[in-house]
Amino acid sequence: MGKNFNWNKWTRKTHYWGAFIILLPVLIISITGIFLQLKKEVEWIQPSTKSGEITNNPSISFDEILEAAKKVDEANIQSWGDIDRLDVRIDKGIVKVRSRNRWEIQIDTFSGEVIQAAYRRSDIIEELHDGSWFHNKAKLWLFLPSGIILFLLWLTGFYMVLIPYISKWKKKKSGS
Repeated sequence: MGKNFNWNKWTRKTHYWGAFIILLPVLIISITGIFLQLKKEVEWIQPSTKSGEITNNPSISFDEILEAAKKVDEANIQSWGDIDRLDVRIDKGIVKVRSRNRWEIQIDTFSGEVIQAAYRRSDIIEELHDGSWFHNKAKLWLFLPSGIILFLLWLTGFYMVLIPYISKWKKKKSGS
């Protein structure tokens, strides 16, 4: 960096253009981040976890889990291929069955009864938050660079806040 390089001008330009470039990704990350912070508090985002009849004593089979899940029409489950994952909560006495269409079915691990069925929005919000909803490569090629640029904005913003204090300190030091 030569003698003519102006840190103040470079900092302002970097801050200005960086903010413009990452406006949309950071807006998405911020809004979805707020929703994710509230996911355990707001049923609309993620259904609350219920408790089964008897805890710490699962007695139903995988076949019984599948049969119970098939009873929930909205989940559209016909076979194991329609299920994204099982989340077993032994201490709560339930198994959460997540269908590929984002419905969550909570089944009592002792009786095999469906305790709750609700649409789960938290997964799609997480996909929006990390960029994978748009495309798998968006995580690394759009959202990661946005995070790096956001860090640069923090650094340049911090520098711009410090400039007046640095100037005052230099003037005091030189005795002017």
